[in-house]
Amino acid sequence: MVLFRTVAASLSLVVTVARLLTQPAQEPTRADSLSFAVIAGAYVLTVVMGLRLRRGTAGRLDAMVTVVGDVLIATGLVYLSGGADSPLTFLYSLAVIGAAVVLDWRGALVAAAVSTFAFTALLLIIRLTTPVDAAVVPAGRVLFVLGSNALALALIAVLSGYLSRQLSAAGGALSQSEADLRRLGRLQQLILSSMPSGLVTCDVERRVTFLNTAASGILQVEDNASVVGLPLEALLPGVSTLAPRAIRGELRVRTPGGNRVLGLSVSSLEGEAGALLIVFQDLTELRRMEEDLKRTDRLASLGALSAQLAHEIRNPLAAMRGSAQLLAQDQSGDVVVTKLTGILTREADRLARLVEDFLRFARPPEPQRRPVALDALLSETVDMLRVDPLAREVQMEVRVPEALTAPVDPDQLRQVLINLLRNGFQAAGPQGTVRVALARAEQEAQIRVWDSAGSITEEMMGHLFEPFFTTRSGGTGLGLSTAHSIIRAHGGSIRVTSSPAEGTEFLVGLPL
Repeated sequence: MVLFRTVAASLSLVVTVARLLTQPAQEPTRADSLSFAVIAGAYVLTVVMGLRLRRGTAGRLDAMVTVVGDVLIATGLVYLSGGADSPLTFLYSLAVIGAAVVLDWRGALVAAAVSTFAFTALLLIIRLTTPVDAAVVPAGRVLFVLGSNALALALIAVLSGYLSRQLSAAGGALSQSEADLRRLGRLQQLILSSMPSGLVTCDVERRVTFLNTAASGILQVEDNASVVGLPLEALLPGVSTLAPRAIRGELRVRTPGGNRVLGLSVSSLEGEAGALLIVFQDLTELRRMEEDLKRTDRLASLGALSAQLAHEIRNPLAAMRGSAQLLAQDQSGDVVVTKLTGILTREADRLARLVEDFLRFARPPEPQRRPVALDALLSETVDMLRVDPLAREVQMEVRVPEALTAPVDPDQLRQVLINLLRNGFQAAGPQGTVRVALARAEQEAQIRVWDSAGSITEEMMGHLFEPFFTTRSGGTGLGLSTAHSIIRAHGGSIRVTSSPAEGTEFLVGLPL
């Protein structure tokens, strides 16, 4: 309404100025001065109301003042344009419509009554102030104009009031619908952001259109906006093979944090033909636990077999070694016999050590736990291994940012560290790098042994902790399986990741 009044006052000003410019040069008349006064009053009312609206202080009283002001402005313009014969009596209708807009149907009826009263008062004043000898409008015509204007204003008030009610009702329903829609939108966003499962949608062109918070966390996407619009295959390589069917499947993807195993389902997105909805969970930890359980079962079976086999071999081996020693004593002068018996004794000792390894793997002793400073144990073990022939020309790095104490068996844990470090030395080779780090992570201490080789393949990864599995010439394949058994006996975990670009890292977790 303020904007409408501004436009109307400006048009009135333009018309008045144009009329003055087209007339012969003469002094402004009283009517011209009143015209400018009415226009100025409209501008003042508009400015005052605009400022109150801008400050947020306008209320129902301001609306009533505005309507009364519109009626007064219309009365002034009617007076200046001929009174009963004025062509501007329609301005009262605009005031009534404006009242219906800002004051509903009651305001429209009041505005119609006020407009009728103002127009009647204006005509009475004109008639009373007009000289007797001047030409006046007949009384019958005045009554006709008053009656027709009053009837028109009443009808306009009723119609505009009805339309105002309908508009208000429709606007209220629309506002409520918009509020419900916004509430549903917020609820949807809350549900999507709270879902533990990842959710990704794509359009018919197989381009990502949305991914929720869980999907960003699982796939380790830092900025969702950078992913939206990318091809789906760039985010989930291989998902297109599952896309035609709404089935459950598994997918291995590579993320900045390593490989992930996703259990996902792909289905069509309703409302858009060809679009897809993909829901997935991170099964990496579950599959790792399953592998650990399978590995533990295999180790238990192999341990029992190894214990039985070692027991059966141990006694005959001792007898063979004793016989070789007696034979060497009886044939002290024969060089050939002495050499052969020496070979028998040496190989018997080697087999005995191998049997001891089998027994240690099969029946590892219970860890004798006591509080141990892991940082000191780590430093001592590294210092001891610096003179190892395998560590020659290998660069070693030790990172121990803080002191950590954990209940462990120091001898068994040292054995684990020796196995991991010597494997790292052999894998890194000359000019390679082996790094050992100790850190706290939640409720466990983490020991990381990293080598720069990264030579463990995906095929080897599944068999790495199995007994008798080795890629080293002359190795027994019991080092990592024994380390696995020791760490499991401590209630911890041991994991490995490897790639030629990032190297190989064994992560040992021990509860604090």
